[in-house]
Amino acid sequence: MKRNIVITGGAGFIGSHVVRLFVNKYPEYNIINLDKLTYAGNLVNLKDIEDKPNYRFVKMDICDFDAFYQLMQDEKIDGIIHLAAESHVDRSIKDPFTFAKTNVMGTLSLLQAAKLYWESLPEKYEGKRFYHISTDEVYGALSMNHPEGIEPPFKTVASSEGHKAYGDDFFYETTKYNPHSPYSASKASSDHFVRAYHDTYGMPTIVTNCSNNYGPYQFPEKLIPLFINNIRNGKPLPVYGKGENVRDWLFVEDHARAIDVIFHKGKINETYNIGGFNEWKNIDLIKVMIKTVDKILGNPEGYSLDLITYVTDRLGHDARYAIDSSKLQRELGWNPSLQFEEGIEKTVRWYLDNQEWMDNITSGEYEKYYQDMYKGR
Repeated sequence: MKRNIVITGGAGFIGSHVVRLFVNKYPEYNIINLDKLTYAGNLVNLKDIEDKPNYRFVKMDICDFDAFYQLMQDEKIDGIIHLAAESHVDRSIKDPFTFAKTNVMGTLSLLQAAKLYWESLPEKYEGKRFYHISTDEVYGALSMNHPEGIEPPFKTVASSEGHKAYGDDFFYETTKYNPHSPYSASKASSDHFVRAYHDTYGMPTIVTNCSNNYGPYQFPEKLIPLFINNIRNGKPLPVYGKGENVRDWLFVEDHARAIDVIFHKGKINETYNIGGFNEWKNIDLIKVMIKTVDKILGNPEGYSLDLITYVTDRLGHDARYAIDSSKLQRELGWNPSLQFEEGIEKTVRWYLDNQEWMDNITSGEYEKYYQDMYKGR
């Protein structure tokens, strides 16, 4: 079956993995990668598929309603996978207006354009799908009331040592929203708009909330690629507070597989949580990265531990996130494919083997690739 699908934010970290998966797995689909190419968008991430006949890139701001509505009509779009977003919490604290504009008004622009186009068709919403990717941060923070760890009530392959949870509660699809940062507040608002378009207009929508992603092609403002690069270059590793905050980590290719399954088999007007069953304190994760990078570089064990530098904690820093993905496991058969140690080693090796990519990002050289390509457009 031929489909015409827009993937927004497809030049970003998660988006580029989703675009690559869909282009390679579904040659019969027409895949349009729509991205504004802000600082975090990098078309170099997709050079391996840019000449595929079923792939096209469109430079566009999701807030440009008229342009997106025209694209919907021109390309006869029947599916939208919406990943485009401002996503860095630290940036949201400094510039909340940009996050509200992109994450809230941008999502609303897409929803309204899709509504108007799909409702104009004879079949209306039949066979259509608006899939919105969100974050676990909309749920707020969890307690850390069992520091010794408990076994979670679901299957896990996240750690070869056996998964440990830092509390006896988790984020479920029914968990009440309680965002604490401008970033998570903007994502919570966009989630509500998506669900409102289903409830009000009958639009076929799906929302997923995922945990922290890691893997190749992540912009190096985020913890894992930033610290890998800093360890490689002998630079300080700034750790918020005491490094006690806990996050659930998900390998990005596993997230892309989940998006594929949910887009094709997920139920309309449902929410699915996507997590790695993989909680780590920041400081423990950093020590795993140090150990892995030092091993690969041939440094003595513990060689880079002195790079750890404790800094003032982030404003409103949530203590713990932990997702229960059992609904996704149970209903659609998805599971993370990698143990965490495997995923981290694979990730570290990718960044060390692609130092030119990292250096081009940190120097800004990567921007010239698409500036030359799309100059004047």
